[in-house]
Amino acid sequence: MGTELYLLTKTIVTMKKIRQNAAGIDIGAKKVFVSVEDHQVKSFFTFTEDFELLRDYLLESGVETIAMEATGVYWGILYEVLEEAGLDVWLVDGRQTKQAPGRKTDVKDCQWIQELHSYGILKRCFVAKEDVKELRSYQRLREDHLRSASAHINHMQKALTGMNIRLKEVLSQIHGASGMRMIEAILEGERNNEKLLRMCHVSIIKNKKSEVLKALNGRYTASGLFALKQACDGYQFYQKQIEQCDKEIEKVIHKMGNKSQDRDLPSKRKPIRHNKPNVKDLGANMLDIFDGRDATLISGITDYTWMQLLSETGTDLSQWKTEKHFTSWLGLAPGQHWSGKMRRHKRKKGHPKAGQIFRQIAQSLIESKTIALGAFGRRLRARKGPSIAIKAVARKLAEMYWRVMVRGLDFVEFGIKKYEEQQFKNKRKSLERLAKELNMQLNEKQPVIT
Repeated sequence: MGTELYLLTKTIVTMKKIRQNAAGIDIGAKKVFVSVEDHQVKSFFTFTEDFELLRDYLLESGVETIAMEATGVYWGILYEVLEEAGLDVWLVDGRQTKQAPGRKTDVKDCQWIQELHSYGILKRCFVAKEDVKELRSYQRLREDHLRSASAHINHMQKALTGMNIRLKEVLSQIHGASGMRMIEAILEGERNNEKLLRMCHVSIIKNKKSEVLKALNGRYTASGLFALKQACDGYQFYQKQIEQCDKEIEKVIHKMGNKSQDRDLPSKRKPIRHNKPNVKDLGANMLDIFDGRDATLISGITDYTWMQLLSETGTDLSQWKTEKHFTSWLGLAPGQHWSGKMRRHKRKKGHPKAGQIFRQIAQSLIESKTIALGAFGRRLRARKGPSIAIKAVARKLAEMYWRVMVRGLDFVEFGIKKYEEQQFKNKRKSLERLAKELNMQLNEKQPVIT
């Protein structure tokens, strides 16, 4: 065997500080620790007046830029106080500031953050503007109420089933108008099945009369009725909470969209089938917020999902340089964890909520029978499983959303037929390339595409 010789040259690389007047802050529930270069570490309590003292200390020390970790909700007020003072505040991901395992204290953490920031190693996190933050707060509260209301629907179903009242087997949803009228009448003491049936919608009476009468023939118990009343009261309470959130969301949307009205819409809006917010002129105001760029042209995105994305990503998507930066931030880009010949699968932690919104849209699109993205997702699902298929479709949706919002490009859904034709062309090109490599010829008879 031959011997390979390598000439080793010693190269010393020195890192250069690019920020001279930088500070680092480690944020906790009770105290924050501040490190300024050539100064001793100081601590401040988390009360507002202490934040103001911290601000004055940084200004007196000549600090121009500060880095702090995004720790829960503790950073919000401090960020605003420092930003209002004209300081360049960097909110950074805690994973960027991890130290080697060992002696870890709050004092050392803030010194380490300050050092990393002064060398320009840290990356700034996305921080939304005030109106977007306000919208996000109301929207997330609304989603919490929807989840709580859903739990109470399950409790109503359980209470009814415990009395062998099988409404959930014959009605598409017991919390619909017909179901709630019957439940409220039962709680008021009505036991006549015929009278309860007459409270249903005409279509239910016409098509499911006998099934509903059988379903209502249960055995009422005191404990079952008590559980049903508790669940019903809880569900109605959260419906009122959702209504209040909708009123606040409407105020913010109208403020951002200059109270635009639906009569000016260039096209008919997509129907919102689930959890529709009671926001007047939602579509027109969303178009006004984004200067006429319409995200609902993208498959699966309605005015409601568009509003959800607005609350999570803001109005200016150009903060992400390319669609690849955007999908990476959303947690939809494939990760690279290579070591030599090993490719490790590593699950990322802490994806932004906007990525989950795209995943939910993708999940519904995969079940669609007329949309090209659905066909792409089903094809990938057959080969690699549902989770990878959902992520891939969500990534495509996110890329389209970025292009429409940043570049103003039009999105056109060509449908499944066009997608199948493209797949056929790709397969033909592959066969032609393979035939050329094997010095063979293809039969020119064209198969029929259905």
